Amino acid sequence: MISIEGLSKFFTSNKNKITAVDDLTLDINEGEIFGVIGYSGAGKSTFVRLLNRLEEPSAGKIVIDEQEITAMNSNQLRIARQEIGMIFQHFNLLWSRTVKDNIAFPLEIAGVSRSKREERVQQLIDLVGLGGRENAYPSQLSGGQKQRVGIARALANNPKVLLCDEATSALDPETTNSILDLLVDINEKLGLTIILITHEMHVIRKICNQVAVMEEGKVVEQGDVLDVFLRPKQVVTKRFVEQVMGTNEEDDGVAYLIDIYERGKLIRLHFVGETTNQALISQVAKKFAIEINILQGKITQTQAGAYGTLFVQVDGESNEIDKAVEFITNETSVELEVVRDVDGTIS
Repeated sequence: MISIEGLSKFFTSNKNKITAVDDLTLDINEGEIFGVIGYSGAGKSTFVRLLNRLEEPSAGKIVIDEQEITAMNSNQLRIARQEIGMIFQHFNLLWSRTVKDNIAFPLEIAGVSRSKREERVQQLIDLVGLGGRENAYPSQLSGGQKQRVGIARALANNPKVLLCDEATSALDPETTNSILDLLVDINEKLGLTIILITHEMHVIRKICNQVAVMEEGKVVEQGDVLDVFLRPKQVVTKRFVEQVMGTNEEDDGVAYLIDIYERGKLIRLHFVGETTNQALISQVAKKFAIEINILQGKITQTQAGAYGTLFVQVDGESNEIDKAVEFITNETSVELEVVRDVDGTIS
């Protein structure tokens, strides 16, 4: 659906060359919700603005639905943009227009007749849950309602792709969840490809199928959301995952727990999908002559299933501990990592 090859963007400031996006290559499948995450300055917002050429690329190639966006002249690009909707962090609504007139604006520009505009606007108002607010002005709306207007407006011309640039970062957590639920609903009903830019890992966790992690203009890690949660490779990715899971052994809380237990093995267990429902702790405690102390843990949901991490201390005779570790490793689908061994060695 979307193919990006060698995409770069350079800026010049005080005669210094600044690289915002650096030789980025990605493929995004049709109909998926693809997340791009990074801290401020990572280049993610510049990247998403390059896709519809709100920013002009310095190098590289963008193909959307077999159309090479980077090769288009201004007239061709104007037509192509009708199939690429975009929503923004700060809504970008026309404050002198009502809800329905804001939504109708792209249709006016496209030359759609009044009767067809009115029909389409009403469809979109119903889709985003703004019934009864058609004649309200942006100043009379909550943040979540404003973003729903922005989403409806972005969908006015039946786009194939929806770009979301920090679409929920100006909203409170409850409103954020309602907007994310709406995006999932739109994705399922319309088969829309959504590219979502964010610096919040819980947004990625909640609705994305795939995620790319950006740092210093590059994609440093990419994959299925569940795989990235389970096996983050880069330091920046681990930091994002820890935002959601809160199970970093370097944090003060876990470090304290590690320090006070001086015997046995300290183990981190990774649960994925159906394994999160297994009664593993009680099963192992009954099967082997060991004691298990649960130190810290959390289970969270992703679009692909549940993911959980549990820190435990296992105490007892060393041969019984080794048997329990071997059993978990070889006889279950739970992944096991020894954080500290009986001799105090940190893994």
